[in-house]
Amino acid sequence: MASPPRSYLFVPGDRPERFAKACASGAHAVIVDLEDAVAPEQKAAARAALAAWLHPDHPVLVRINAADTAWFRDDCALAGRPGVAGVVLPKAERLEDIEALRAAGAAAVLPLIETAVGYDRARELAGAAGVHRLVFGSIDFQLDLGITGEDDALLAFRSGLVLASRLAGVAAPVDGVSTAIDDAAQLSADAARARRLGFGGKLCIHPRQLQAVHAAFSPSEADVRWAKRVLEAAGSAKGVAIAVDGKMVDRPVILRAQAILDEAGQGLPG
Repeated sequence: MASPPRSYLFVPGDRPERFAKACASGAHAVIVDLEDAVAPEQKAAARAALAAWLHPDHPVLVRINAADTAWFRDDCALAGRPGVAGVVLPKAERLEDIEALRAAGAAAVLPLIETAVGYDRARELAGAAGVHRLVFGSIDFQLDLGITGEDDALLAFRSGLVLASRLAGVAAPVDGVSTAIDDAAQLSADAARARRLGFGGKLCIHPRQLQAVHAAFSPSEADVRWAKRVLEAAGSAKGVAIAVDGKMVDRPVILRAQAILDEAGQGLPG
């Protein structure tokens, strides 16, 4: 089974000339944005442009407009079109909105948790049929709750989404965007924090952000070397207690080592 995407690159829905470039950027998934990136008077034109461009050869996700907007119903009509790999649902709060997308043919739904209500119902939303993973809309979430900080101020909420995802049995959630496009150090720190907290990917707003995000959510060479040492030692020990790098190796450590190699696409060492 293929690993879930680690990077999700937004492209404005009213810039169809950028759709193919986004798909060729190296992003694991592309989100064509019909919501925040498109002015109200351009919504219909953007939807039509996307509909004309969609094709199974270049599947994309689509962030539609929220369920309480005038554009939701028409956006839903795109959900089952060939070339739509899934739908990102903003301001996700209600199961019936996910069900509406599924009824419209959505292959996958990614609820965007951006409000207090959405957060409170995160486990319920994550467990709905057709939901692949949660996405943290951290900027809108801060606005809704009056939060001004980014790190400690959102720590409990980020951990809550990781827990809700695990309990619902879906893939690890996707962290929100880093707005500083050219601040590589900040982006790397943001992505590393998300990884430490248990997130499985990150939203990106520019192709220049992809490299740092991919690096943060991939096992390092040092991690892979350690994992190989652990599994090689465990394989030779035949059940006897062992230590690697001066630390005891037990079953959870072995499972962690195997997970690292699986994530790196290297499986068991030869």
